[in-house]
Amino acid sequence: MRLLSWNVNGIRSVHKKGFCEWFGDESPDILCIQETKAQEDQIPPEIRSPPGYHAYFSSAMRKGYSGVALFSREEPLSITRDFNGRFGEEGRIIIAEYPSFTLFDIYFPNGKSSPERLAYKMAFYDAFLSSVRGMIEEGRSVVVCGDVNTAHQAIDLARPKENVKISGFLPEERAALDLWIESGLVDTFRFFTEEGGHYTYWDLKTRARDRNVGWRIDYFFVSSDLAGAVQDAFILPDVMGSDHCPIGIEIEP
Repeated sequence: MRLLSWNVNGIRSVHKKGFCEWFGDESPDILCIQETKAQEDQIPPEIRSPPGYHAYFSSAMRKGYSGVALFSREEPLSITRDFNGRFGEEGRIIIAEYPSFTLFDIYFPNGKSSPERLAYKMAFYDAFLSSVRGMIEEGRSVVVCGDVNTAHQAIDLARPKENVKISGFLPEERAALDLWIESGLVDTFRFFTEEGGHYTYWDLKTRARDRNVGWRIDYFFVSSDLAGAVQDAFILPDVMGSDHCPIGIEIEP
């Protein structure tokens, strides 16, 4: 089973840059999209109803902001768009239950704009972890993917020293990800790749992608019981169209 995740930085924008062709060529079993920046009725029809897929969307109340989407060949048993009734207003969450695992497609908040947004981000992290922990404690297998908006370790960004006081690499944000690992989540990419220099986001204004001055802030995590089923975890840095690139895993169903 091939799962892909991509922060597209605007589904309507990436649609004009060959998204449908890319999607068709990749033909994953599941594709998770973050930052659609569109209400469902604003999404092009060929993306809203792609042949061979069940499509699900969660949009922010504020237009042109946030938003996630899920495309799945197999119809999920259920779809949820919040954490136990919380944090659904910004359209950042799709939780899909399948027979063998529960999938979290999440666009985690960015905390750079203000102390209030950083507090919101940390509260969102707490609610997410509570939800995941509950499932793991019940013996359910979990897959988590999306734009986490934090680089976990110094190896996960090109310039750690310069960013240690910037949201996205703050000690409290990194400590939150430590808790994910301690709670039983496995960073699939690091399961296969130990060296640095692999990133998923580059600042557009400074043409950072040309110099590979980036951040690895997009992740696939799995609960530890699924780690042995993950056959590969990868980044697709050559796929253009966004300030992020797609990531993926291959997992035994």
